[in-house]
Amino acid sequence: MKDLKKKREDEIKVVGQMIEIYCKAHHKSKQLCEECQDLYDYATQRVNHCPFMETKTFCSNCKVHCYKPEYREKIKEVMRFAGPRMLFVHPILAIKHVIEMKKEKKAQKNQ
Repeated sequence: MKDLKKKREDEIKVVGQMIEIYCKAHHKSKQLCEECQDLYDYATQRVNHCPFMETKTFCSNCKVHCYKPEYREKIKEVMRFAGPRMLFVHPILAIKHVIEMKKEKKAQKNQ
């Protein structure tokens, strides 16, 4: 299994890239606006304190949903928008994410 610290760093990097994609498109900002910076800071805090990081593949696949409702809705909006666009920013990571999601869904069906 991947080193836990590295896994958390990777998760934060992906979330950060997705928030950047969203912010550039919706807020026409070259750097994160205050609202998106707040979401990034909150997401980083959640990833750094996640007790399930060792066993889950991605936060978006987690069934616990530790985000406060207002942040949960915002991060879902960001992920719906930025997810497909990640193919242009980080194609290998985007494809890996799809493969991992399929594996996880298959494993859940077999339980």
